[in-house]
Amino acid sequence: MDHTEPNPGDAGPIEEIEVRGHIVDSLLLPKILDRILQMGGTFEIRECSIGTRRVDPSRAVIAVRASTTDRLDAIVGDLIEHGAWPLHPEDARVESADVAGAFPEGFYSTTNQPTQVRLGGRWIDVADQEMDCGITVDEGGAAARCVAMADVALGMPIVVGYDGVRVLPMERPRESSPFAFMSSSVSSEKPKAVSLRSVAESIRETRRLGKKVLLVGGPAIVHTGSGGHVARLIRDGWIQTLFAGNALATHDIEQAFFNTSLGVDLEQGEAIEHGHENHLRAINTIRRLGGIRRAVEAGRLTSGIMFECVGAGVDVVLAGSIRDDGPLPDVITDTLDAQRAMRAASKGVGFALLIASALHGIATGNLLPASVQVVCVDINPATVTKLADRGTFQTIGMVTDVEPFLRSLALELTGA
Repeated sequence: MDHTEPNPGDAGPIEEIEVRGHIVDSLLLPKILDRILQMGGTFEIRECSIGTRRVDPSRAVIAVRASTTDRLDAIVGDLIEHGAWPLHPEDARVESADVAGAFPEGFYSTTNQPTQVRLGGRWIDVADQEMDCGITVDEGGAAARCVAMADVALGMPIVVGYDGVRVLPMERPRESSPFAFMSSSVSSEKPKAVSLRSVAESIRETRRLGKKVLLVGGPAIVHTGSGGHVARLIRDGWIQTLFAGNALATHDIEQAFFNTSLGVDLEQGEAIEHGHENHLRAINTIRRLGGIRRAVEAGRLTSGIMFECVGAGVDVVLAGSIRDDGPLPDVITDTLDAQRAMRAASKGVGFALLIASALHGIATGNLLPASVQVVCVDINPATVTKLADRGTFQTIGMVTDVEPFLRSLALELTGA
């Protein structure tokens, strides 16, 4: 990274950065200035043009100074993550991966925000945007995409350092949004009816635009007696993709076979004798038949979430864990394979609804670009807080019981 010479009497190298967009009302400019000071630098605003109307963008040129070149590089690298970039950018530096399954030292680590790299003097959009990945470019320098660490091949060209990389932060919508009434990421005291109508409207809009709705579900959906509501949403075409674990599918099938979940009768709310065996018997039956689809085709599985997924052609990814019983033959037991399957199934998703699933919810949030609206519904507010803490800042959280929410959502969308 090139640095301009410091003014006489000043100490340390200096770099000019530029920031554009709605940098005032989004608080981007004060955030950048604060980061400079936090990281031990100083700044001088050399140009600042503020848009006079809400639709007008603003622009600022800031001279950043630090005590050493290394310190300045660290500050500018951090500011790139917040949407600033050097005023006189260089092309991105690219190194070939010298170890399969690992990035070169000093690789650029991605965010979930739209990103571009400069190749041959042109800014190129990075495809398949995802946080905590690297960036690989094609040999001709005409394309770039995110790549997971485990998928790095020997010799793969990887972007190294911050030169020639810029992040384009998602800006606050300029017009009214279905979620404009929520001023915080966790909505525990907002009108539930308003929240639910906003979710339903976002789902309708997602489908109108031809994008997919993703449901990430935990076993509490079945435990709380909400399986029928989800099955109805799938049957009526409101859900195109489902991410879950062995537990959701197992207890959904247990309910279809025995009308129990974890051995508890879902109509009486009481544990039945030997009911604790039912989930294992359900898994065994599906394994003997060769999988969920074969169980449906054989006429053995005739109701429930998984039954409706087969009928509606929903893209289902069941990712396993160390504690799974069985598991069902459809469950992906290799973590990296499960990530790859979820990554592939996430393409084309415009709205993600996370229901009572902390682990699968956070895993999904890590895969989604910031442009995908995420709504997390859980009785525990810590679940959505964890999502935001791990970088899925676009998440809106609704703290409420699963069953009333899904019952009302199904009624809102299906009218039945």
